[in-house]
Amino acid sequence: MKKLSLVAILGSFLMAANIEIPIAFKANFTQQVKNPKGKIIRYKGVIYFNSPDNTKWIYYSPTKKEVCSSDGKVIVIDHELEQASYYSIDKKLNLAKVLKRAKHHKGNIYTTKYKGKLYTIVLDKKKRISQIAYKDNLDNTVNIMFRKIRYRTRPFKDSTFFCARPNGYDTIY
Repeated sequence: MKKLSLVAILGSFLMAANIEIPIAFKANFTQQVKNPKGKIIRYKGVIYFNSPDNTKWIYYSPTKKEVCSSDGKVIVIDHELEQASYYSIDKKLNLAKVLKRAKHHKGNIYTTKYKGKLYTIVLDKKKRISQIAYKDNLDNTVNIMFRKIRYRTRPFKDSTFFCARPNGYDTIY
């Protein structure tokens, strides 16, 4: 009976644990954005992540763009508009901070409130991030699904997270 109680206590403790934030990962992603009127836009690309705050999203479809965040700054290179935009980190999803604050909800689902938004995180069977959902500042429902996710034991090189503004692109601060 004591062994059974100990197993139950340890099991509930492990289920209540926070999400383990990887040192680094790379994954393909699909980002679905649904506006309040029900219109859906789907984006596809690749994400690179180094903990705690380096992220590069490379969008291939429906338009080509890069979103790099590091050291509290975000750069968006939009190749269709031929412009580079610079923002503070408050304007974009800070993946590490969202994951760090997440608490177990049920099963493989975790939730957290961060900067007034509710985030739902789903883990796969290997406890890797497979999905993140939230409402953005325009009341759109955003759902990001990760595929072919590969966690790393070493960080990517800093140059991986560099977004270069091509010559001739407009700059917006």
